[in-house]
Amino acid sequence: MARIPPAFHWLLLAVIIIGGLALPKWLGSRAKSTSTAVEPAVEERLPVRVEEVEPGPLEELLITTGTVLANEQVDLVSEISGKVEEILFHEGSVVEAGAVLVRLDTATLRAERERARYRFELVQRQEERQQELLDEGLVSQQEYDSTLSQLNVLQAELLLSEVELEKAELRAPFAGIIGLRAVSPGSFVSSQTRLTTLQDIDPVKIEFSVPEAYARDLAVGDPVRFGVKGLDGEFLGTVYALEPAIDLETRSLTLRATSPNPERKLVPGAFAEVRVAVREVPNALSLPAIAVVPELGGKKVFVLEEGLAQPRVVETGIRTETRVQITRGLEPGERVIVSNIPRLRVGIAVEVQGEGNPQS
Repeated sequence: MARIPPAFHWLLLAVIIIGGLALPKWLGSRAKSTSTAVEPAVEERLPVRVEEVEPGPLEELLITTGTVLANEQVDLVSEISGKVEEILFHEGSVVEAGAVLVRLDTATLRAERERARYRFELVQRQEERQQELLDEGLVSQQEYDSTLSQLNVLQAELLLSEVELEKAELRAPFAGIIGLRAVSPGSFVSSQTRLTTLQDIDPVKIEFSVPEAYARDLAVGDPVRFGVKGLDGEFLGTVYALEPAIDLETRSLTLRATSPNPERKLVPGAFAEVRVAVREVPNALSLPAIAVVPELGGKKVFVLEEGLAQPRVVETGIRTETRVQITRGLEPGERVIVSNIPRLRVGIAVEVQGEGNPQS
């Protein structure tokens, strides 16, 4: 028989000693693991926010686009042709109604007026002599009437020349802000030449359209709110006019509102986002829109009942940007879950961590 080396004896002895030391720890760990496995699991509750349903005012907002318009706006042109003699305004300045803005050369017009005046005065003296002769029976009534008729025609021509002379001065038809001038002194202009623009921008008008379905919900006097890009905050306006008919191409109704603009922040032509309250319910039950879950054939919400989430079928009414009216399915005072909606299941245990509108 082969002899076993002494080194092998020492190796076997070391294995036996190590195994003896490790065995108690392994047995204790296995027992502990078995004991833990049989302990009951602690139930986890889903953290949620809830909102108590309470009646309150709710208005349906219609959001549409519009354009800011000047209260009054006109392209200023001369009624007569002539050479620009003088420009009496500064571009971008405020002018009063009736202020002279442009004056044309009037040399020709003054000469025509003087000619008309001389002719009128001559015939006027003739008419006075004819009247004396008629009284003495030295001229016929027909001769006098002819002279009188000529006098009336010349009087009309004199008035016309004075009117033409007045038109040589272009005046502001209303108070407002003058625009950039399109002519210079010495320019020859006609009735087709735009000289400048004039705008009254306090107040301003806002023109916008609403779908045909809302045409009967709006009327003169309704308030509107609108915002303009580049300007902070909202502006208030009041509807003052509606088109009498629906546009056949767009199937919409055009309205105009007016809004104060004392600081002239609102500029005509600006794009406006308009918000109009088309319907209002004074005592509506409403919830954040996120709390209403659409499903096949209807809608539901999750109501908190004894710490559990329970589904409730509801019917909805008007909507705002963030909330929706509940017309059936809920009663005042019930607590509805308004957060963690995608994780809710029938009968799931929840833990309330706050109350109120999560979007407020």
